[in-house]
Amino acid sequence: MANVQTVLGDRSTDDLGFTLIHEHLTVGFPGYEWDNTSFDRKKEIAGAVEKLREIKDLGVTSFVDPCPMELGRDPEFAAECADKSGLNVVVATGLYNEALGIPPHFRSLPADDIAEIYVREITDGIDKTGIKAGLIKTATGGIPGMTETAKTIGTHEETCLRAAARAHKVTGVPILCHNDELGPFGRETLDVFEDEGVDFNRVLIGHACGVGDMRYYFDVLERGAWIGFDRFGIDIIAPDKMRLASLIGLLAVGYDRIMLSHDAVHCLMGRPSKAWEQFIEACPNNNYSHILKNIIPTLAKAGVSEGTIHTMMVENPKSYFGG
Repeated sequence: MANVQTVLGDRSTDDLGFTLIHEHLTVGFPGYEWDNTSFDRKKEIAGAVEKLREIKDLGVTSFVDPCPMELGRDPEFAAECADKSGLNVVVATGLYNEALGIPPHFRSLPADDIAEIYVREITDGIDKTGIKAGLIKTATGGIPGMTETAKTIGTHEETCLRAAARAHKVTGVPILCHNDELGPFGRETLDVFEDEGVDFNRVLIGHACGVGDMRYYFDVLERGAWIGFDRFGIDIIAPDKMRLASLIGLLAVGYDRIMLSHDAVHCLMGRPSKAWEQFIEACPNNNYSHILKNIIPTLAKAGVSEGTIHTMMVENPKSYFGG
């Protein structure tokens, strides 16, 4: 029986149940640590727990937070939320993209050294918390609206991809990959992983739903990887109608190696910005409950069976984590 490492300890993959594969409790872009005076930890934990209890009541069992180490990841925050809400919460090791992450220290390290750090966070725990990462995060490109669309995978991004591959081969935990939806590098990411001998059944190419390119989807899925339709509600990048059209089309022709989520964030660390407030205003459906309240009923009306929804939300995460 396979296990997955949650913030409260090992759980059987059979216990994952209905899983949101890509959400965030906290996010903070590098530098927030020196401008975080308005952050009320007790208040934010209470708010997060309320949201998690809501989705638990709607049927969610597990919540994956693949925040990379330099983007406001807080395993103790996640553990307290898991304990108080009753949800399984999984956090990640790994680094973000060149545009918004990979601090200079890591840019000076070879892949094997970075992999050693990832392995330590998976096997021994993050910092001195004893809380272990249950998956590895990678990232290429940028974020539409925040960075320019990259034309290639960056040199440091490739190093981090190779580090993730090597840590995966040592530990067996899966890899989750951030992509810029307007300039995705899913194919190229798989090329690097193939060179490193990664099991594609343990690779999720994320943020695919806003790409809207069937050739891209087929190329990734035919190689045996998973894809994440994991930004429902982020209408400023791509409207849900487009995400749904792509998803329903893929399901109709027999592709179901897909997992759904929102990439929603409970709290952004650091000083509140106008850009963040504008994002929240423009994306009212980007929250943890949107898929259950709106997307799944829409899929059902389009003829997607309960069995297919169960596959995407329960069976696929279980298989991805090794079940």
